[in-house]
Amino acid sequence: MASFIHRALFLVLFSALSPILFGTHSHVQADDSLIKLQCRNSETPALCIQCIHSDPAAPQADKVGIAAIVINCLRSHSRILASNMTKMASREDDERLRSAYQSCSKGFLKAVKHLLKVVSVLKMGDYDKANAGVMSALEYELSCGAAFEESKRKLPGLVVYEMRVYEALSEAAFRIIDRF
Repeated sequence: MASFIHRALFLVLFSALSPILFGTHSHVQADDSLIKLQCRNSETPALCIQCIHSDPAAPQADKVGIAAIVINCLRSHSRILASNMTKMASREDDERLRSAYQSCSKGFLKAVKHLLKVVSVLKMGDYDKANAGVMSALEYELSCGAAFEESKRKLPGLVVYEMRVYEALSEAAFRIIDRF
């Protein structure tokens, strides 16, 4: 039951915040059938589609281009999370929590670098290496979340939401790349 409530809350928050997080590009007229085909196997196809439609290059994207767009969305979310963690660290008096925030920020910045490499290897056709890079980037987010769960410290709701979006986009990238 709790899992259902968490997913429902995620979908409500996603619907409300997706224009803020991804922007709105009504001029994007991408091949919706290709986009839907690439996103349909993800756990959150609407999020995947919204991410792709947020990129002005979507109308010209092939399958690899669509995967690259999802990875670029991940990079954007990683930058946002790094910035949020840095801001929270600067306001934190507890040294252990400040250190945890700083560690998370550094991890998200490393993820940005991993994801930049993922786009390159993806375009070269090395899909196993691309998936491994997405996994490496996801591990930074997962370890950050685990550190705060262990400390029993609650992260702000928007940060938790952003982390869930990050996880969902990672999963979508895995599913898209796996289909190549």
